[in-house]
Amino acid sequence: MARNTTTSRFDAKLLRPGEPRDASWAFVVLPAEASARLPRRGRTSVEGTLNGHAFTATLEPDGQLSHWLKVDEALRKAARAAIGDTVALEIAPVAEEPEPELPPDLRRALDDTPGAWATWESTTTLARVDWIHWMTSARQPATREKRVADACDMLASGKRRVCCFDPSGYYSKAFGAPESADEA
Repeated sequence: MARNTTTSRFDAKLLRPGEPRDASWAFVVLPAEASARLPRRGRTSVEGTLNGHAFTATLEPDGQLSHWLKVDEALRKAARAAIGDTVALEIAPVAEEPEPELPPDLRRALDDTPGAWATWESTTTLARVDWIHWMTSARQPATREKRVADACDMLASGKRRVCCFDPSGYYSKAFGAPESADEA
């Protein structure tokens, strides 16, 4: 079934994260209807406005088949929004997903693994987003190191998609929106 990828307009409360306590950023959890219009449940790039101020951002999966948006201090100030305010948002998926930034540890490992680069470069942008998301979602440094090594081994063997990774976090409960300071 094709998803409706039109623009979504909604109001949402700008929340303060519970951790870290001194965070200068805020976040918004998308309503289910707005998230359902997006092309995927995992990381998804959007263009939009917050209180009329334009931005481009990558939404994160919330583990509930929806998404959340990190609002940095610069965007919040430009949109004249304070934490706790209800803000007006308008979002739409970008026409083409941007190439993800390659983390330095993965770049070094790809350089050191014969054949891995060729497969990496032959994958789609969305596949690369998922590989990087799988690697960077590790909570422990040792797990991340193992995932980097495993990714290189899989890519070197010709595997173009990361297996056994739920980019939405729904089935594994690996992802979630930050806890609001109001809930902490």
